[in-house]
Amino acid sequence: MSGPRRRSTRRKSGLSRRDFLRRAGGAAAFGALPLLPGCGSSDPIGGGGDAEFLHGIASGDPLPDRVILWTRVTSTAEHVPVSYDVASDPEFRHVVQRGSFTTDAARDYTVKVDAAGLQPATTYYYRFRAGGQTSPSGRTRTAPSGAVERLRVGVVSCSSYAHGYFNAYRKLAQRPDLDVVLHLGDYIYEYGTGEYGDARPYEPDHEILTLADYRTRHAYYKREADVQAVHRQHPFIAVWDDHETADNSWRDGANNHTEGEEGEWALRKAWAIQAYHEWMPIRTPDLANPERIYRSFRYGDLAEFTMLDTRLIGRDLQASMLDAGSINDQGRQLIGEPQRNFLATTLAAAGGVKWKFLGQQVMFGQLRVGLPELSLVTNIPVEQLRALLQGLPLVSTGGLIINTDQWDGYRAERQRVLDLISGLDLDNVVVLTGDIHSSWAMDISEDPNNPLVYNGLTGEGSRAVEFVCTSVTSPGLEPLNPIAGALRLLNPHMKYVDVARKGYLLLDIVPERVTGEFWYVDTIDAVSENESFGTAFATEDGSNRLSSAGQTEPRTDAPALVA
Repeated sequence: MSGPRRRSTRRKSGLSRRDFLRRAGGAAAFGALPLLPGCGSSDPIGGGGDAEFLHGIASGDPLPDRVILWTRVTSTAEHVPVSYDVASDPEFRHVVQRGSFTTDAARDYTVKVDAAGLQPATTYYYRFRAGGQTSPSGRTRTAPSGAVERLRVGVVSCSSYAHGYFNAYRKLAQRPDLDVVLHLGDYIYEYGTGEYGDARPYEPDHEILTLADYRTRHAYYKREADVQAVHRQHPFIAVWDDHETADNSWRDGANNHTEGEEGEWALRKAWAIQAYHEWMPIRTPDLANPERIYRSFRYGDLAEFTMLDTRLIGRDLQASMLDAGSINDQGRQLIGEPQRNFLATTLAAAGGVKWKFLGQQVMFGQLRVGLPELSLVTNIPVEQLRALLQGLPLVSTGGLIINTDQWDGYRAERQRVLDLISGLDLDNVVVLTGDIHSSWAMDISEDPNNPLVYNGLTGEGSRAVEFVCTSVTSPGLEPLNPIAGALRLLNPHMKYVDVARKGYLLLDIVPERVTGEFWYVDTIDAVSENESFGTAFATEDGSNRLSSAGQTEPRTDAPALVA
């Protein structure tokens, strides 16, 4: 989701969506390898020669026989040998694997090992040692194989350090029965202190532009207590969104990047990607192409998680809100042909898997706002809005498209994905989305406002479902609160909308159904242990539509958390 823009930037001619809403008075509503030579460490080296583990430990990208283990060492040595242990118990009485890794400044002293030879569906405990010091111990879990009865999955996105405390991470860290946590992007934010939120300061205090800047920002996040806590307890499967580089980024630029004044976009993007691979527990899918992050994870016969990149690798420039004829251009792409081919191959191979999840960044389903609702938000009279917007392709019987950064701005690409699902005759496709800092649950239809295509009362005509998880802290769409009810009326495929509360999504996955539970923390203004259950929706096997559901029960046989 877009944040503020301080500098000018070259975009298509015409008034942008952000500029229009700002002038209208409603902007707040919408508003693992050295890839390049090292050019500076992420924090001061110290410790008198002894290694320190200041940035915690993490694990990620679990497969049935392996998982990525990560840490970062602070040391004065030029090269630092690091050893690691993997055990079947939290006391490390039964060590099943030992290994070593040497790190240095070229990779910012990060450590990433692919611990192989493990057993499927098994919880392991791990730790690192270097320079006479031992890291905290962590807990991870491999993916299952074969028949799987149940999975529990946490889903998060959009953790702006400057907007408050990561209590959602804290509460996820306290859930022992999670198999994995999916992070759908905006793990870090690129702004300087006070530029977008002022609850907590950043390091560095300026907008991050260089490799050293991106490394320092990742390091700053990894020193945060709740970030360390959730990584210690659960493996992550993560993808980036825009703020891992810059606001509203696309293949060849970003809204928050001025070519020349802020350097070359291609170099800034490469530095951001390098720091991400260094600092995140991710298995690089293609060593020859670090820009590729899309990949897939199979959890036995129950679930396939295909993680897509709707941000950097294939995206064309976003259409301006008031010059948006291109949204109907058949050639416009959001994920690009190579990634689309990967998705087709993955979905075709997942035919024997019950549930197919698409983890990605921006809202897939349609979002429309009527002129009366837009008038209420922008304080512009309806007739003036009608005259201003007359003849634009954004106006339809279903209302006004208000966000061309999401799939609404790439309609042909969305149709290609829907055609792919239809052509493969797939049921049980569940889209998982972040980015918009609010909670939504909806059916997916080609034309939800056409009663001949989709029945909003019964869900007949729905092809898939979508859960949009809220943010960890990033500001939501609070100005839309007065029209939240109207949004559901204008968008009959939407079953739930909450535009303000912060927290996470919990998925309970069994062969008969997938249940998505929305959990909310009580505040982000201070550290808090309080959370509450919001609501739940489920999709039944073969139904391809959502219905209201109750809260699911936690697993009682979950392995112990690390202390």
